[in-house]
Amino acid sequence: MGESASEEAAPFPLTDVDKWVLSQTDEEFACHTWDELRELIQSNLLSHLKRKPSDLRRYIKWTTETKAAYGTITNFLLAHRLPQAWGTPPFNPASDTPFADPSDYRVLINDWPYGFAPGITHIVAWTRTPIAADDTVGDMTPESREMVAGFVKRYFVDRLGPGGEEKVMWFKNWVALQSVRTVDHVHILVRDVEPEVLEEWTREREWHRA
Repeated sequence: MGESASEEAAPFPLTDVDKWVLSQTDEEFACHTWDELRELIQSNLLSHLKRKPSDLRRYIKWTTETKAAYGTITNFLLAHRLPQAWGTPPFNPASDTPFADPSDYRVLINDWPYGFAPGITHIVAWTRTPIAADDTVGDMTPESREMVAGFVKRYFVDRLGPGGEEKVMWFKNWVALQSVRTVDHVHILVRDVEPEVLEEWTREREWHRA
């Protein structure tokens, strides 16, 4: 069995799933398959998503060190990953509608993906325009869910051509599950996508530069 990280030492509250994962080794861990991911997303069981044990341990260590160096994960992202043109919160987006203006969002490969089967890539679309959420668990409203679905279709599915809808899924963690809450973001999962297309989706654009 793998070594468990103490809950007190973790830089964020460990869920029961996290604790279970940390009791395992990578060899014991079962990666999420595409079909399993579809079921979890359709059922909104997002708390069941998990990282490989070694990745979760590294993520805990990285989060601890990054918070010590930058104060918050958001400060690190603003310094090194998100567009310099955005400045610091509160942002001044070009559009009040999320993902409507290209300068308001940035698409990146997730630095800390969940434990997926081979061929699945984890992408994050960050937006400086807030995405409306309800007042209970902080899940998306029906209107914002429809809006994000439209963006994912335009940006990802349509680029893949016929059958593209079978290669793309997305979700947005409700507030209680988010490790970064200051900047809204959506998770996109794609499978069997060529590296050239991934590079095209995640390339820095002129309007991202300060």
